[in-house]
Amino acid sequence: MSHPPRRTALLCAFAAGTAVLLPLPAQAAPTPTRIHFGACPDSVPRPAAPETVECGRLDVPLNWDDPAPNGPRLRIAVSRVRASGTAAERRGILLVNPGGPGGSGLPYAVTKRAKLPESVRRAYDVIGFDPRGTGLSSPVDCGAMGGLFDSDRPDADPVPVDPRAESAYLRSLRALADDCATGVGDKSLPYLSTEQTARDMDAIRAALGERRTSFLGVSYGSYLGAAYATQFPYRVGKMVLDSVVGPWDWYDFDVVQSRALLRQRDTFFGWTAQHPDRFGLGDDIEAVRDAYLRVRDGLRARPVDGFGAVAFDRAVYRALGRTERWAGLADGLRTYLRDGTPGTLRPATALGSPDSRTFEAANRTVKCADGPGPTPGRILADLRRTHRLDPQPVLTGMEASACAFWHHRPARRTALGSPAAPPVLLIASAHDPVTPIEGARELRRLLPGSRLVTLDDDYSHGVFASRGNACVDSTAAAYLVDGRVPAGDVRCAGPGLPVVTADS
Repeated sequence: MSHPPRRTALLCAFAAGTAVLLPLPAQAAPTPTRIHFGACPDSVPRPAAPETVECGRLDVPLNWDDPAPNGPRLRIAVSRVRASGTAAERRGILLVNPGGPGGSGLPYAVTKRAKLPESVRRAYDVIGFDPRGTGLSSPVDCGAMGGLFDSDRPDADPVPVDPRAESAYLRSLRALADDCATGVGDKSLPYLSTEQTARDMDAIRAALGERRTSFLGVSYGSYLGAAYATQFPYRVGKMVLDSVVGPWDWYDFDVVQSRALLRQRDTFFGWTAQHPDRFGLGDDIEAVRDAYLRVRDGLRARPVDGFGAVAFDRAVYRALGRTERWAGLADGLRTYLRDGTPGTLRPATALGSPDSRTFEAANRTVKCADGPGPTPGRILADLRRTHRLDPQPVLTGMEASACAFWHHRPARRTALGSPAAPPVLLIASAHDPVTPIEGARELRRLLPGSRLVTLDDDYSHGVFASRGNACVDSTAAAYLVDGRVPAGDVRCAGPGLPVVTADS
């Protein structure tokens, strides 16, 4: 596959999603004084009347540490839904980020805002933005990414099982890194980092004429918020970090997550076994596990319309993170065993779709720009340890493994947290496998005065204005609107495992 020239690899046009780095005139200011808002692209949903969403763009330096006026620029896409309350009720701006890294935040201003408590909607202009390298903000292109999008062949398996497969796995990671270096450009790779994105966030604040940035970040968004607090502690207003990524190197986080997914999958097997009449996969954990492995082995040996072991593992990864998806996963296993089709296992959007390609490329480029990567020897050692825990793990989330072969490996990791930041509200689900709760406990140490809100007996990723829990939502709303910081950590009663009904 051919790749775009390196000098034009970072895309900048807001409307079309394609363009080049922008060399601005020498007299241009580092950032514009205002964002000029207008109509949004079709990818942004419209809120219910009478509210409206508007979109604009902001030019920022590729490298904030050397923001030469005539140097390379990126174009950041921004969306806004204004506060619905009175001027007296308004509290400023609330930037939001949905996670990733690689998630598009432009539509999130609409979709997340619709779920927020009314008091928060009345108080804040909700600001969405696509972080650099994602969505419509100079999206990165890593081309074939080492064959990532062509991997559902009969001989493809994302889990190496022997030395020959391990060698092939490392070669694919090297090829992925090479493709990103070619597609994005060696000189641009270092600046697609969380640290630089945090600078973009402050440029958005300045362009909107606000003194403070309030922020709601979910998953990777928590990492981004913590990085903003490091660089701009005195510009933080209120900050809610939900489903917190731990303050570790990305590869270390990926390993922690992979082990948590094994525990969550066992919980899923046990839950499914409690409902043999509903799912028909057996009445004990080992029977369900055997059914699971038969489905995966069958799809690995003979993919169905491009749906093989790689796609199956991705479907499992996605389903394990939200308990409301467990019934669909169990039904998909039953459907395949019954008639040989993936059924509800198949995602609505294929891995090779344009949005998916941008997400996967941005995910690696951000993770590898944020700090040092692992060595190939460390990767193999961790693979073998994981195999000893379970012979058939889920490695879908191990994106930072590619950083072992990255063309630019930072000597230091992104700094997170600051003792100078105001109290921050951290929110976590007690059994979230995607961002395990120990990450929230570790980050709290770097944000003195912060509080941790835990949703007990819950197994899902994404909590505030997501799980419908009144205790969590009211605590966060009181903090955001009235500045009420809980006296101590808060524990909220969770829903437990999903209740199965005949039509669930």
